[in-house]
Amino acid sequence: MEVRLLQGEERFEARMIATLAFHSRLEDLEKAREDSMKETYQHWGAFHEDGTLMAHMINHRFISWLDGAQIRNGGIGAVSTLPEYRAEGAIREIFLKLLPFAFADGEVISTLYPFSHAFYRKFGYETVCWQNVYEFSPQVLKGYVFRGKTRLWKQGEPVSDWTALYNRFAASFNLAILRDDEKTAKLLKGEFYRDRKFCYMLSAGDRPVAYLVFQDVRHDPQAILEVKDLAWDGPEGFRAILGFLARFSADYGVIRLFLPRDLELLSLIRSPLAYDIQKTTRQNYMIRVVNAARALETIRKPAGARFTVRVSDELIPENNGTWEVTDTGVALTDRDPDLRVSEKALGQLVSGAVSLPEALYREDTEVLGNRETLEKVFVRKPILVEDHY
Repeated sequence: MEVRLLQGEERFEARMIATLAFHSRLEDLEKAREDSMKETYQHWGAFHEDGTLMAHMINHRFISWLDGAQIRNGGIGAVSTLPEYRAEGAIREIFLKLLPFAFADGEVISTLYPFSHAFYRKFGYETVCWQNVYEFSPQVLKGYVFRGKTRLWKQGEPVSDWTALYNRFAASFNLAILRDDEKTAKLLKGEFYRDRKFCYMLSAGDRPVAYLVFQDVRHDPQAILEVKDLAWDGPEGFRAILGFLARFSADYGVIRLFLPRDLELLSLIRSPLAYDIQKTTRQNYMIRVVNAARALETIRKPAGARFTVRVSDELIPENNGTWEVTDTGVALTDRDPDLRVSEKALGQLVSGAVSLPEALYREDTEVLGNRETLEKVFVRKPILVEDHY
């Protein structure tokens, strides 16, 4: 089996595999072919011995935040295999080539949206709870009022204010993805009168404090206002969003609002109807550490901190070893480890998906010493992911 990066026409072949695997449709084959030639992200493919492209996946490359620092983040997508070649290990062979390549290419972490947690754990990925989704009647927000300026964005208008507000907001959350104006424009794309997609900027005076992008979902017997994207500056901006949503009591029967994992709406809301709020936690996101040393170097540590971590990684040999971590750097060491972890547990710990006491319930995590320092470093942290790929 040959595994390599795909070029030219092979990218279109890969798209056809994904179309089959994900039960999607292509209305215009020639346009799909042209679009595949313009794509800049990495396509990886596995070829059967007869030369057939049998499986493929995409590695998107972007920048995300980790403890306030910007890091290289690979995003796995379009993982698909032709039915006649399934169960032959093609995806595993791609990961065996892709992950060491990603390490050499400077990625610190890799993330994905899984169809199966168990499947991707085989390649070192582990779960992250990245959003809480709340459903409630607009009546729940009665009493919240927004009196600032509201502006509906229209196709072709500038997006720089939206990008700047999002990036200020996202910098506070681990795994949030850095955006440029091109990404923002794609996110806002759509005509409200045709697509029922509404993009509102909320301002206090002339200062943007929040924005909200929502979709009008028509369900009988009531319509749903589903929030697709949001950002705010501080508590003022968050209250502006609640006050603005309160205006839609005559339009919708249900509001579907996602929030960062660490912001618990049920603890904040002041409403006699708070018991009617339904909450769902999204855990369909996974993280893998690609470069253990860089990840350990990036995370916040108390001044003067010093500890050692033994990492075991089956697929990226460069991560294996005992790493001495200080507040100034990371290096391999012969010292005994204070903490033993697998690559899966390390991903959860550095991102703040779990605290150290929580991680110790795992079979692949063990504290051997220096627990007081380790518990100060490996704590739960704010996490939010708004971009899909």
